[in-house]
Amino acid sequence: MDARFCPDPATLSRATPAPASTLVIFGANGDLTKRLLMPALYNLSVAGLLADGFSVIGIDHNERTDDAYRGRLTEAIHAFVADKAGELSASVLDGRAWGWLRDRLSYLTGEFEDPGTHHRLADRLAEIRRIRGHGNCVFYLATAPRFFGPIVERLAATGLMREEERGFRRVVIEKPFGTDLASARALDGRLLGLVAESQVFRIDHFLGKETVQNILALRFANGIFEPLWRRDHIDHVQITAAETVGVERRGRFYEATGALRDMVPNHMMQLLAMSAMEPPNGFDADAVRAEKAKVVQAIRPMGADELACDVVRGQYDSGALRGMPVPAYRQEPNVASDSVTETYIAMKLHIDNWRWAGVPFYIRTGKRLAVRRTEIAIHFKQAPYAMFRGTPVECLTPNFLVLHIQPSEGISLCLSAKEPGLTVRLADVRMDFRYADWFKTGPSTGYETLLYDALIGDATLFQRADNVEAGWAAVQPMLASPAGVERYAAGSEGPAAAEALLARDGRHWLELA
Repeated sequence: MDARFCPDPATLSRATPAPASTLVIFGANGDLTKRLLMPALYNLSVAGLLADGFSVIGIDHNERTDDAYRGRLTEAIHAFVADKAGELSASVLDGRAWGWLRDRLSYLTGEFEDPGTHHRLADRLAEIRRIRGHGNCVFYLATAPRFFGPIVERLAATGLMREEERGFRRVVIEKPFGTDLASARALDGRLLGLVAESQVFRIDHFLGKETVQNILALRFANGIFEPLWRRDHIDHVQITAAETVGVERRGRFYEATGALRDMVPNHMMQLLAMSAMEPPNGFDADAVRAEKAKVVQAIRPMGADELACDVVRGQYDSGALRGMPVPAYRQEPNVASDSVTETYIAMKLHIDNWRWAGVPFYIRTGKRLAVRRTEIAIHFKQAPYAMFRGTPVECLTPNFLVLHIQPSEGISLCLSAKEPGLTVRLADVRMDFRYADWFKTGPSTGYETLLYDALIGDATLFQRADNVEAGWAAVQPMLASPAGVERYAAGSEGPAAAEALLARDGRHWLELA
């Protein structure tokens, strides 16, 4: 278990500072930089995991001086610390750690596709190399996807991606990695025609969450689970990512994207892969990512019958959340009044390999649902209840293990126990483990691990090209066969057809409420 952001010095000593390097952020004025990247860098500074030679160059088209940029980000850090004050023991800004990072911030005004911007960046990096004595650089593309290819092309044309004697050169890109299988392949082809795969770090922030990383430790470091983690003992698997928020101000983006493109090929496939992959022959990046790609590639392609029966699309209608009325999706800004874009999708998938033959994987994700929750539920097969025939065994819940990913990280195990009394009656009980009860955790955005790993060159938690393309290949039949949407009330558990999807198999979703 990686606990390197715990304030316990003994824990911190397990990690060493990343090598001296320069982080160049394209999109330096965006929300991603302000709300996530800079707080994550601040936390790494608090933990002492950034080398003295570390620096940040922010690039964007807005005119700003270095001092103005530092002031803007100082306000953002104060807001981050204040927002976390209710859940953290350290609710006051660490002035030493922020001052150290603030002094290493600089700003460069320029258009992302302008060759002049990249030449000025090259001059700035040459100056840093002269002063700080290193040529290591990570380029973070916190931009709209349309800039990914052009920025890397300009970096390559300026010679900024050549490693040779310059130190390492890496590029980090955010999702979405394409909008379908063809565009994902085209993007990968464009990038890998300019740089090596080892230089590309495709980031999925879900993989920065401790519980997601702990899936591998839970499965492969505990002898009680690995023998059971297969078709002989598991009845089915449920993977849920439920959100209470609507599309907010992202109506125009969401109309062109929908829940399927937004969540399934990336986040949901990553959770499936971590849950279902075979044990790698080591924990190096290539070994782990190879097994993840294999299991996603083994998802059975859907034909017309499966697309009609095993995929449910929904769209939220007006309703109420926490006692407050909320509008329908079609009433949101920049959304068509007759939109058929899905804000909810559920599906049944099969993995055609030896371990999972016959075990269905049910996936659901949606907006404006009853609660915010991301979890993986492993449902085990029922035991033979012949000796308990005098108790209503048909009402008993089978054993299941739930990996809680957000908002509260932990693990729950549901099992049967005898109720107190003179007769033998079985009841469901639950054993809970919460990270907050066992580990002291510091403030986290989920990006700390990912940024640190990009700086040290550990690509284990980043997607490789074959991982990305396998995820798109699994959902491509759904993209090619659009269907209507069923309306569901905001604040509910989703459309009725999603319940029917499991009910046909004699199963049911775990309740969200």
